[in-house]
Amino acid sequence: MSSDIYAEPDLSKKVRYSRKEDGAEWEQREVDIYESADAGGRPQTLNPPSVLKGSFRCATLGLRVLCLLMLAGIIILSICYALNKSEFNKLHFKHNKLNHSYNELQTEHQETKRLNSQLQEEVKKLKEKIEEKCPDRWRRFGSSCYFKSTEKKTWSESQNHCKTKGADLVMINSKEEQEFVSNFRGHSWIGLRANQTSGGYKWEWVDGSALTETFWAEGPQEPSSDDQAVYCSYDGKCNLYVSYESKTFICEK
Repeated sequence: MSSDIYAEPDLSKKVRYSRKEDGAEWEQREVDIYESADAGGRPQTLNPPSVLKGSFRCATLGLRVLCLLMLAGIIILSICYALNKSEFNKLHFKHNKLNHSYNELQTEHQETKRLNSQLQEEVKKLKEKIEEKCPDRWRRFGSSCYFKSTEKKTWSESQNHCKTKGADLVMINSKEEQEFVSNFRGHSWIGLRANQTSGGYKWEWVDGSALTETFWAEGPQEPSSDDQAVYCSYDGKCNLYVSYESKTFICEK
């Protein structure tokens, strides 16, 4: 019995005691709590049941699937954001372009409105001028009044005399106007004379504009000096002549 007391306890057993109901006796039972001990005498724990292992694997797999779904969601949201941003930029560009076009149309509308108002004002003035009665001894043609002198003067003197009447020597701008001027009898100075330029001599009207359309009787004649001017005869022919000679003249205002 003494040897049993000092013997090394068997740690692989767990002792339980139970009491019988009838005789109140205690019964010793041994329960295995370890399957085996390692080589050093330490107890080795049991492996977890297969049910726990399966649950752990399911939880791990679920977490992985959840992570993949979250990653896929983030990627999809990023793509959608990029597409929406690109579409927004396109719409913003179109909006700016439409605004620019609208502003241009507004500017053009204002300019058209201004030109229309200016044109109406010019038409009004022209109408008033047409309806205006010409002074005594002046004849109307279109929107202008014409005066045919009876005295003869040089071209420069004729122009100065017209200016005293608020007019200039006549500038012929159409074939019809030339035919009207030809109704005045005699050789009359008109507002065209030679002007010296770097390239020679050119015809120039009294307002400084160049001669662009000619109504010569026998084709255009180029001036050869700056003392030449143009007169028209009763038959409608226009010819050049030295400006210091005296002729009648026609004023226009």
